[in-house]
Amino acid sequence: MMNTEIPNLALFEDHFEKINQELNKVFDSRVPLVEEIGKYALLGQGKRLRPLFFILSCQLCDYQGDDLYSLSTVFEYIHTSSLLHDDVLDNAEIRRRKPSSNQIWGNQAAVLEGDFLFSKSLSIAVSANSIPFISRLTEATMHMSEGQILELVHTENLETGRDDYMQIITAKTAVLISAACGGGAIISGTSEEEENDLTRFGQSVGIAFQLVDDLLDYTSSEEVFGKPVGKDLLEGKITLPLIYTLAELEPGEKKRFGELFKKRTVDKAAYQELLERVRHGGVLEKIREEAQRYVDDAAMCLKRFPDSAVKENLLTLIQYIIHRTY
Repeated sequence: MMNTEIPNLALFEDHFEKINQELNKVFDSRVPLVEEIGKYALLGQGKRLRPLFFILSCQLCDYQGDDLYSLSTVFEYIHTSSLLHDDVLDNAEIRRRKPSSNQIWGNQAAVLEGDFLFSKSLSIAVSANSIPFISRLTEATMHMSEGQILELVHTENLETGRDDYMQIITAKTAVLISAACGGGAIISGTSEEEENDLTRFGQSVGIAFQLVDDLLDYTSSEEVFGKPVGKDLLEGKITLPLIYTLAELEPGEKKRFGELFKKRTVDKAAYQELLERVRHGGVLEKIREEAQRYVDDAAMCLKRFPDSAVKENLLTLIQYIIHRTY
């Protein structure tokens, strides 16, 4: 039975400590700036959920290799690389409750650091001597790039629908968490059925994670969330809370708000009005229910695995996806 207790991530502190020890080993470059930016971007307030899901998936499949924590960092390097690139594309000023790397060192340095971390992830992945594992990673990163391009295509497009949105978040977010879980099964040499279950588990978790992330962009505070609230709206990103809200507006109202994205100057009053429409129109509760259904689906994916402390930890951890505040 799924543990419905809201988890305290301190439960996984031992895993986080070992992950961070491995992350520190990335800084063996001959270029001092690589270490400076890398430590700033990588060793901040990251949740380490992607490597944690990889570790727990491996343990669920009885993996006993000494390289468990080293391989887990592959997913944090890829994730951080994507954040560095995203912040340049979005002209972001805040990331993880502090100035973004591009604000301190500039866009060129941030992009190059992202490239370095991505390359580092592949060099570690190669050490696993598993073509299927490397193939899963390369497919995931390709889909992540496609998701980023899809999001760019739909920026400021008020005709973006739910199907478009789901395609974007599946590629941008869910695919890497899915690769972490499915990759754990691959490294463990488990059955194809168990690999498929963990792959689907990770995808459902990833979709739920992004649904909640997009909720928090409208409901949290900058101090808690670690980046400006309402940032997606200001950047013209059409996420599900906005999609559902726009669908309930009269054509004239939708057109009026659509003009916001065509102006060069920000109409703060109009943006605040739209923000309040999203917050109080009932759509946030609807989306949270959708996120819960994906978490429930993730739990079902673990039915094949026998009960164990690791399985219970996974079932507890996915409750964090729904109840987290940042």
